[in-house]
Amino acid sequence: MMTVHTFTALGQYLAADVNSGAVHVLDELTYDLLRRAGEGPLGEELPQELADQLSRYDRASLEEGWQELLELQKAGLLFTTDDYLDPEAAMALPKAAVVKALCLHVSHDCNLRCRYCFASTGDFGTGHRTTMDLETAKKAIDWVVAKSGKRRNIEIDFFGGEPLMALDTVKQTVRYARSLEEEHDKVFRFTITTNGILLDDETIDYINQEMSNVVLSLDGRQEVNDKMRPTANGKGSYDIIVPKFQKLVAGRGTKDYYVRGTFTRNDLDFAQDVLHMGDLGFRHVSVEPCSGPSDDPYAIRPEDLSRVEEEYEMLARALMERNDINFFHFNVDLSQGPCVIKRLRGCGAGCEYVAITPDGDIYPCHQFVGKEDYRMGSVHDGSFDMEISGQFARQNIYTRPACRECWARFYCSGGCSASNLLVHGDITKSNETACSMERKRLECAIALNAIAAGMGQQLYTGCSNTGCDL
Repeated sequence: MMTVHTFTALGQYLAADVNSGAVHVLDELTYDLLRRAGEGPLGEELPQELADQLSRYDRASLEEGWQELLELQKAGLLFTTDDYLDPEAAMALPKAAVVKALCLHVSHDCNLRCRYCFASTGDFGTGHRTTMDLETAKKAIDWVVAKSGKRRNIEIDFFGGEPLMALDTVKQTVRYARSLEEEHDKVFRFTITTNGILLDDETIDYINQEMSNVVLSLDGRQEVNDKMRPTANGKGSYDIIVPKFQKLVAGRGTKDYYVRGTFTRNDLDFAQDVLHMGDLGFRHVSVEPCSGPSDDPYAIRPEDLSRVEEEYEMLARALMERNDINFFHFNVDLSQGPCVIKRLRGCGAGCEYVAITPDGDIYPCHQFVGKEDYRMGSVHDGSFDMEISGQFARQNIYTRPACRECWARFYCSGGCSASNLLVHGDITKSNETACSMERKRLECAIALNAIAAGMGQQLYTGCSNTGCDL
């Protein structure tokens, strides 16, 4: 099992100690020593074989570098073991945590026809376009209040399709949920994801007042966006939505938002789209790779990875010169470290988080909607399949075989079950193409942290799980 990951990015020589979370900025000599040292732990003396391999350096410098690495090892910051959790105990964790978040599908209809849409342009492959009625929405809120147990904070994400096609349901649901807060000692936090077509001044004001977060869908440059995100009548959406998004963001104040795009294998120069969105005045940006099986014409494939990785590094270099763009995938908090207990399960789909359709059916997350093998129950009768929930609760960095050998496991928390199912037909089998992109994003993020910290010798000194809970 890998315990130290050495890599170069943005001109930096870096090492991440997998189990402690310690990250080190190295000089070239120490980097070469560590990279050739194997899986450790290091012995007290510099091996002659290693000194011979690195004969381009003088012996005294090699000895000094070896001692520096030994000091890190003795301090518990290099070649540490995984003492957080016995892998065998992973299966014994609680199989179903309280539900703390809903993805509420208020609309299975959409006014765009995005070419890569996982939701089959809004109807999730059902051929039936519909919106959620208020009674179903109320039952969903009642259901999560009951299932959340003693947890006070509850997240509700209004989703679709296009949720603004059911704006009345959104407004009445917010009003109903707020009416329950005091009685049940709950606090609701609302998010809405929108393509922006139906935004007007009144709706913008409502969103900025009631929604703690908003996700605005835009793929970047006009030619890219309009090619992939046409309207139902085949016209481009960029000119319609960008001014509306700019107005909404201008009124957000300190509230959260993200402009969220997708890049496909047909447009791998996505760094230009991120920078373009920054030029439009959008600070918080997320651009996600399109994922799918090998016959998906838009999904990123293994043969695209070298180009994608080059693009991530190009983007990271560009962002070194700009402070007006917060790129979601380059955010990593090294000051707190990848606390194992809190990062064991990842997103919590199927146990802490579920999606609810307009008909009231419950699924593990929005990307499982319509897959009948994963239907978990209904808010109308209160049913909830604990067997399916348990399957998802057991997915973690110890029970997924590929994760056990991956240096990034404590950062990504095991990846996406829906992506695994889409690519391999198995939620336990990691989507290696997605994993490769995640690892490269993390390397860029760590390198950016190194530069921001002034390239100090040590970026983070490790994480203790003391006080952590599930």
